[in-house]
Amino acid sequence: MTTVRLSDADNVVTAKTQLAIGDEGAIDMIPRGHKMATQDIAKGEAVYKYAQIIGYAASDIAKGAHIHTHNLEFRNVEGAGYEFGTNLRPVAPATTPDTFMGYKRDSGRVGTRNYIAVLTSVNCSATAARMIAQHFTPDIMANYPNVDGVVAFVHGTGCAMGGDGTGFELLQRTLWGYAKNPNVGGVLLAGLGCEMMQIDWLIEAYGLKSGPTFQTMNIQDVGGLRKTVALGIKKIESMLPEVNKATREECPASELMVALQCGGSDAWSGITANPAVGYACDLLVAQGGTGVLAETPEIYGAEHLLTARAASREIGDKLIDLIKWWEDYTTRNRGSMDNNPSPGNKAGGLTTILEKSLGAASKGGTTPLNGVYKYAEQVTAKGFVFMDSPGYDPASVTGQIASGCNLVCFTTGRGSAFGAKPSPSMKVATNTEMYTRLHEDMDINAGTIISDGKSLEEVGREIYEMWLRMASGEKTKSEEIGLGDFEFVPWQVGAVM
Repeated sequence: MTTVRLSDADNVVTAKTQLAIGDEGAIDMIPRGHKMATQDIAKGEAVYKYAQIIGYAASDIAKGAHIHTHNLEFRNVEGAGYEFGTNLRPVAPATTPDTFMGYKRDSGRVGTRNYIAVLTSVNCSATAARMIAQHFTPDIMANYPNVDGVVAFVHGTGCAMGGDGTGFELLQRTLWGYAKNPNVGGVLLAGLGCEMMQIDWLIEAYGLKSGPTFQTMNIQDVGGLRKTVALGIKKIESMLPEVNKATREECPASELMVALQCGGSDAWSGITANPAVGYACDLLVAQGGTGVLAETPEIYGAEHLLTARAASREIGDKLIDLIKWWEDYTTRNRGSMDNNPSPGNKAGGLTTILEKSLGAASKGGTTPLNGVYKYAEQVTAKGFVFMDSPGYDPASVTGQIASGCNLVCFTTGRGSAFGAKPSPSMKVATNTEMYTRLHEDMDINAGTIISDGKSLEEVGREIYEMWLRMASGEKTKSEEIGLGDFEFVPWQVGAVM
C-alpha cells in the first residue's frame, strides 16, 4: 500500500509517496504526505484523521480527491465536550532502574552539562556579555575539562516594559530559571544599571545570593563597556576552577526532565516521530522522570485529549484556562489560532492547526497529566506535565529550560537546525528522505517506521536510550556543529513603551 490509514473512523488516508491520478483510486495528484479522501464528503461535513476532527469540507469533496487548504476549512474548537480524568493510564514503575552519569547540584537536582552562563538583565548589556564569553576560547577551556563552555544568553528586552505586567514576570522567571538550571554550574549576571529589569530586584525576588559561582555587575557602576568586559573576564577566570570541580556521578533516570518539542513539522510528525517520542516519554515516566510538553497553540484542538488525562480537575481547568487566554490573545491582536501551521508545515501536508495539534500532542505519550505550569515556571511534579508557551520553537524551548529541563528532544519533518544551550538538544527526523538529506543535523530517523517497517516501540526505545547517553555526556549533532549560542529567546508579552 502506498497510503496510510490511521483509524477506521478516518475519512482520509495519507500518501506515502506521490500518487498519480488512478493510483489507489486518486482523482487528483496527491503529493507525498498529503491527504486523500476515502469517501465522498459533503460541504460542511467534518473531516477525520487520528479519529478526530481536523477541519470541515469547504466544498463538496469527491472520493479520491486531494484534501488540503483549497477545500478544508478551520473552525474554532468548542469546549462543551471536555472530560476530566476519564482516560487515566498510569504506567507501572520500571522494575529495573536506569541510570546516567550526571552532575549532582547542591539544590538536589542533577545536570547533564556543566556550563558557565553570562546572563543579561537588558539588551544594553548584550554586547558586553558576548565579548566576555568570546574571550574563553577552546584553548583556554582545555584547561578546564569538566566545564562545557562559557555561554552568553542575551535578549532584546529588559527595559521600556511595564514593571508589574506579564512580560516583566516572564523575563524574571526566565532569567532566574536559567541561573538555577542544573546544567549551569556558574553564573555572571550583567546589566546596564538604569533598566526596568533591575538585577537587585531579581536577586531579592528569588533569593539569589552572590558567591564564588554567582556574580553580578552593572556597566554604569563599573565605568563603561571596556572595564565591564575586563571585570567580567576576571570574574569568570576566578569562577572556572570552582565550576571545574564538578564531576559526573551515577544518577537515577528519575532526575531527567526532557523538553518535548517539535518544529518544521510535516504530515509524518504525528505518525512517526511524535508518537515514538511519546513512547520514550512513557518509558521515562516509568523511571520516575519528567516529560514537559509545551507550545499551547499547537495543542489547540487536541486539548480535550489532555484534559481526559488530567490527574485532577484542577489540572484540567488550568489547561483550559490557557486555551481561553490564547483565544483572547489572538483575537486582541487580530490573529487566528489557525495562523499556525506555517507555510512549510502546509507544504509538508499539514492543513489546519487541529491536524497539527493532534500530532504534536502525541509527544506526551499516554500517562496522566500531572501538572500545568506557566511559562518558565519551575516544574516540581514528576511524570508528564505541560508548560504554557508560544509555538515559536526558540521561545518555547527557552521557557522549558528555564522551567528546569536538562535535556531537549526536538522532532522535525521539514528539517530544523536547532540547538539550545545549556541543555543538549537531539533531533528526531520524521521521514527517511529528509533524514538522508540532512543527516548531519539529525540524531535519529523515526522515518524507518514507514520506510523500514520498524515499530513505534522500537524507535521510541531508541530515543529513550539516547536520552540516557546524551545525559551522560554523549554529544548530539547540534552540539557537534556548535548550535545553541543564539537560541535564548524569552517570550515577550505586553506593551513596549
